[in-house]
Amino acid sequence: MTHAEIAATYHATAGANVYALGFQFDRALYVAKLTFEQLSAYFKNDRASSKRGGFLKIRIRMTAEQRKALAETAENLGSYEELVKVDNKYNDGENFERVLTERWTGETWVKDSKPYYEGGDLNVNGVEIQVKLDGAELTNERVVLKGLAAKAAA
Repeated sequence: MTHAEIAATYHATAGANVYALGFQFDRALYVAKLTFEQLSAYFKNDRASSKRGGFLKIRIRMTAEQRKALAETAENLGSYEELVKVDNKYNDGENFERVLTERWTGETWVKDSKPYYEGGDLNVNGVEIQVKLDGAELTNERVVLKGLAAKAAA
């Protein structure tokens, strides 16, 4: 698969069509709700190391200019360190998902491992939302092939 095919397959098989992109700007944590098309402006094509299989992957990587521009319309959640670096048990992406779950749904966050093709990371008023933090891997070749197989089997 090419990077373009990976992105198209991910989008076609995704269980969410809204993306909450978190990013740091001026020591604050921001979140913007984006469509897949808007999110794709921040894609960086990458490849896993040969030791890890060498497969193609897509990472979300914002430039300083992109963070500054998006911060103008995004929601400021407060201090990055206070919100994301709070619990050493979880990584930054999981802590970010916890913050959004508690703020947007009022529910207590519970870590899960639901695949992207079964739905979003959280559901707000019936809308499935996939949560991603700047620097995170969106997907890779192996994952989208599993999603494609799961959708075909359904």
